[in-house]
Amino acid sequence: MPVTYQIAGRRNPRLAENIQFAITVTTVGIVAVLTAAMEFIRTHLLQTPSFFSFSKNKKASPFKFLREKCARIAREFVTLPMECDAMSRKNKPLPTLEHVTITDVAAEGKALARVNDMVVFVPFVVPGDVVDLQVKRKKHSYAEAVAVKFHALSPLRAEPFCRHFGTCGGCKWQCLKYEEQLRAKQQQVVDALTRIGHLDLPEVNAILGSERQRGYRNKLEFTFSDKRWLTDEEIACDARYDDMNAVGFHIPGCFDKVLNIDECYLMDDLNNRVRNGIRDYALRHGLTFFDLREQTGLLRGMMLRIAENEEGHIREAMLLLQFCTNIESPQPREKGKREEPRQGDFSAEMEGLLAYVRDTFPEITSLLYVVNNKCNDTIGDLAVTTFYGTDFITEQMEGLRFKVGPKSFYQTNTRQAYNLYKVARDFAGLTGNELVYDLYTGTGTIANFVARSCRQVIGIEYVPEAIEDARENALLNGLDNTLFYAGDMKDILTDDFIRAHGRPDVIITDPPRAGMHGDVVEVILRAAPRRIVYVSCNPATQARDLQLLCTQYRVAKVQPVDMFPHTQHVENVVMLERS
Repeated sequence: MPVTYQIAGRRNPRLAENIQFAITVTTVGIVAVLTAAMEFIRTHLLQTPSFFSFSKNKKASPFKFLREKCARIAREFVTLPMECDAMSRKNKPLPTLEHVTITDVAAEGKALARVNDMVVFVPFVVPGDVVDLQVKRKKHSYAEAVAVKFHALSPLRAEPFCRHFGTCGGCKWQCLKYEEQLRAKQQQVVDALTRIGHLDLPEVNAILGSERQRGYRNKLEFTFSDKRWLTDEEIACDARYDDMNAVGFHIPGCFDKVLNIDECYLMDDLNNRVRNGIRDYALRHGLTFFDLREQTGLLRGMMLRIAENEEGHIREAMLLLQFCTNIESPQPREKGKREEPRQGDFSAEMEGLLAYVRDTFPEITSLLYVVNNKCNDTIGDLAVTTFYGTDFITEQMEGLRFKVGPKSFYQTNTRQAYNLYKVARDFAGLTGNELVYDLYTGTGTIANFVARSCRQVIGIEYVPEAIEDARENALLNGLDNTLFYAGDMKDILTDDFIRAHGRPDVIITDPPRAGMHGDVVEVILRAAPRRIVYVSCNPATQARDLQLLCTQYRVAKVQPVDMFPHTQHVENVVMLERS
């Protein structure tokens, strides 16, 4: 009986080194293969002492040896074509669902349909589309599928404006009209607070839409890779690609694959000119792109930040280039052994690229670089060097100035951040006499924003560099009623800390997506502020924390804010009052 297998890693030829067999046989075929293998083991392997000793080759594996021998025997009995044209009984062909109507928006930027009491999640479709679906994954109560044919297009559908839509991991809702995106995000907030938090809600305010739906970001990060992601069209044409270098965004689910981006609408067009210019320069001058597996390659990453004036024109721009100076050993690497690469120094190649950027893009007022020879892309523990200009840019809001460095956290949608902070300040209900705790303060943006409306603000943040920026921002704006502390929130915010600094009248908290630690929630409850303002980028974890807080508080106001058009992400601000 025929057995089929396929070589894994169609998009990555290197994975062919680890061939994975997708074997499908009838019961007779399975018995034949196993019988042959058992007979071979009995007559050949078990009577060979070297099978157990392997004294001549310390690196040999008896299990690998056995697998190879069994595979050879299997080939004597069956034909192994190179393409998998059938699936095993365990992985039987998944069905195609015809004329399915998409009914609603779901999590993670997908939509959903219901077929025979089963929920099917589908990307890149919108409610009202009528499609044929190819199921890709099936569980007992749900399935995941992709649309393979459209029979009718929904009136809610919008024409995607980006050429990378459907492949790039961002902006998954480009195909949905913006007013429908806002409706879905509003419902996402309500569902999270009622279904996860089981909260009694007042009337939820209408979501604040973003003034800009394109070019709204003030920060973008791109990755360099020598393993460019090939699109389905590129694979279908069966061409050979000698240049596999790319600079762009990681493909979701593929840690070492990068989609080469030609045009991105998330930021001012400066991002396209800088990214494409650097890529072209690198290719012309033979600069190496990063190899994540080998940890070599000069160009590793880049981050672009911009600050605009009131008219929306770029006032300042920062570019941080991330280099890797690991040098691959000139000696061939022994198979199965990973050698630590040697580290080089600041090179003429690096200087040449930085000089090119300085001379070509006058908008860039802060040109920085960092050498990162670690196994991850984080730079929080690395020294950043200024090649040209300043080591920061300055954002402005209501006459306040905020210094933003390469490691600073600052809301990426500047104009909408102003609306978000106004909501937080309004919910705080400040009269000028309050002591405010600003938890997860970042660079002190909210703390400094509300400082003029209260007696004192105490900010706490995990990142020491961010706290330094917060203090500098307070000095920059002539604010003398702020205090900032760096450290893990659950270690800093304790009962002793509150006794030393005073019980807060208002707590404003803006935690990361994971929400607040349980110890932090307990301290807040014991501190018993009159009012809590909870700003969150994840309504699910916000709902979890609010459920704990609402043992002593009640939800008084809810205000969703759209910070990220064309994505499923939404910010939400909740005001709690003591019950």
